[in-house]
Amino acid sequence: MMEKNSQRIFLCLVLILMACENFVVGKSKPTKGWVRTGELGAIPQRVTDAFPLSDQANKGNWIRYELMSDEFEGIHLDSSKWHPRNPGWLGRQPAYFYPGNVTVSHGKLHLAMKKQEVPEMPRDKGYHTYTSAAVKSITTVKYGYFEVRCRPMKSAGSSSFWFYDRTPELRTEIDVFEIGGRSPGFEKKYNMNVHVFRTPTEKKHFSMGEVWIAPEELADDYHTYGLQWDRDKIQWYFDGVLVRWVENTHWHQP
Repeated sequence: MMEKNSQRIFLCLVLILMACENFVVGKSKPTKGWVRTGELGAIPQRVTDAFPLSDQANKGNWIRYELMSDEFEGIHLDSSKWHPRNPGWLGRQPAYFYPGNVTVSHGKLHLAMKKQEVPEMPRDKGYHTYTSAAVKSITTVKYGYFEVRCRPMKSAGSSSFWFYDRTPELRTEIDVFEIGGRSPGFEKKYNMNVHVFRTPTEKKHFSMGEVWIAPEELADDYHTYGLQWDRDKIQWYFDGVLVRWVENTHWHQP
């Protein structure tokens, strides 16, 4: 994660079982924005890990934010940075967020989904048959540039990267990606979304989802997914190339 000023963020890396039809929920509201169609064009080359792939010359004056940065070296998840589950959500039924599915090895974070049942799975709440995984940040932030290099699972489940928080009066969400790696028709779809579930003046859920179609199946290889979250605009990047932007009308929640 990169920042211009030391502020606060909330990050959730999630692997959940869900129907791909649920990627975009609720009605959309008109706002200024753009989404790419067609090929990416020239892809920037990585020169340094110190700056975002989309800004290797560091024109944005980015500073690496160590509380949100991790190369996943060693064999254990860094408990000073990450929860090995979502403390506020058990998972999307029937799949249960199981910490045993979160592992670190060979410089990578591994989030697994398995067909299994575990003793602590609350079956009376609809959890059965599958376990999945979630990693949630301990630190919270507002605004910055966030980047992850990853390969989605080749599964009908969803590999997801979200920002969200909720209070009694305010609940918003930014979805960097939701990818159904083996779900028919969704293998190449880079799904991006923003949600507003409630504000002090708006009580009905709405979202603004868009899709960019990649030239290859996304679960076949590693790619770099980036999000630049500013006060006025939210921008999505794929391998350092801008694929979507939207005016930031609501997403200012740490």
